[in-house]
Amino acid sequence: MNKPIRSLAIACLVMFVALLANANYVQFVEADSLNAKNGNKRVINEEFSRDRGAILVGDDPVAESVRSKDEYKYQRRYTDGKLFAPVTGYFSYIFGRGALENSQNRVLSGSDNRLFVNRVVDLLSSKQPKGGSVETTLDARAQKVAASGLQALGENTKGAVVALDPSTGAVLAMVTQPSYNPNVLASHDFSAVADDWQRLTTDRNQPMLNRASQQTLPPGSTFKLVTAAAALENLDIKPDDKVKAGRTLGFPGGITYKLTNSDDGNCGGERITFERALNVSCNVSFGSLAVRVGQSDMDAQARKFGFGTDPLVGLATYPSRFTAEGTDLEAPQLAQSGIGQFEVAATPLQMAMVAGGIANGGDVMKPYIVKTMRAPNLRVLDETEPERLSQAMSSANASQLSSMMVSTVESGTATSARIPGVDVGGKTGTAQSTPDRPPYAWFVSMAPADDPKVAVAVVVESSNTTRSEIAGGRLAGPIARSVMEAVLGK
Repeated sequence: MNKPIRSLAIACLVMFVALLANANYVQFVEADSLNAKNGNKRVINEEFSRDRGAILVGDDPVAESVRSKDEYKYQRRYTDGKLFAPVTGYFSYIFGRGALENSQNRVLSGSDNRLFVNRVVDLLSSKQPKGGSVETTLDARAQKVAASGLQALGENTKGAVVALDPSTGAVLAMVTQPSYNPNVLASHDFSAVADDWQRLTTDRNQPMLNRASQQTLPPGSTFKLVTAAAALENLDIKPDDKVKAGRTLGFPGGITYKLTNSDDGNCGGERITFERALNVSCNVSFGSLAVRVGQSDMDAQARKFGFGTDPLVGLATYPSRFTAEGTDLEAPQLAQSGIGQFEVAATPLQMAMVAGGIANGGDVMKPYIVKTMRAPNLRVLDETEPERLSQAMSSANASQLSSMMVSTVESGTATSARIPGVDVGGKTGTAQSTPDRPPYAWFVSMAPADDPKVAVAVVVESSNTTRSEIAGGRLAGPIARSVMEAVLGK
């Protein structure tokens, strides 16, 4: 064989090997990522023609596929669509998937590797492949009560509610208002779907935003729980110890700014007990404590509760923050941060984690919303095991702070959360925003204090309520109480 022919043969062999290698790489290495891409029409066509698995709350499907009379054979249907939309998300031919429909797509669509045997059996028996099911941790009653509480504040209300099991981290309720109906996006009338998508994504009220996990707002006085934890951990302070109070908190160095209390009162004197400071939500006391603890330890305490993390698997979340990265706070800014203002921003999910961590003896559990994944034959594919995220504080200090929260409900600002026969711990918050909009009303709570079953965070971003009536205890407290009652079976 002469040299030119030999060279040509070698070149052809190299190209053949490269082509073979590329084909195998695409089919075996990139197959999962290509199939998982939103907008892959071949995969979408196949999935729309498949019996997609259900998303369950208890034994009831809140998202399921039913027979249709068109070319796609199945139609996705959402029961109580608006109620569960922040969790289920949507399944759309044009716009892909959201929330659990997206994160759990491999199980729901039946393409998960753990369902390989099921697919082979279906293929051999000439059956259409079926998807597996995903059972959530949600408590249906708590979910409905939370939504009703927000709706009762008026059609213009914006807000969110999160309830957790403090001992496991299971999400018991996750509600946001306004919400949207995922059935309109699952329709096979693609022209109507496009119109609805345009309407939803351009709505200034952002109905597709999960305010419970994706929106951070200043938490106001509910953040005083983090400051109280930092004081207990770093200052060796006790609930009966006296702390600074009075009408104003001044700062050295010629700074003219003074931190005042929300009602311009003196919190009961120039020196009051630490517990009394939490009961009456004294700004001066907690601003002073934050300065004494220092920025580094305050930031560290917030992180121990989960600030700066993205802990919830399966749903989009936005990390909460104590302050912007690299910021050196001056004394007035640190004092404001200690009362949940300045640059402090938190999601309702994060504040529920704070209450849950205190209730759980200082251990913050990693929140989760998927309880069990099952094959079409109900074989368990995976089951979430509770996992500790961090130890936010010692059990002794957590117990003291829990008792302080209980006294805040019994005789302080959080009386709207009282439940007869149950020791409830709580904290109100009314966070200032911009001068042209009303404050945010917050409430966090947990119950029962001696054997916690539920921790709740509620934020009312806006409502039909007049500005003078906006307060965490007045607006958000009754909602938190009703959710706790629902979980406790009251």
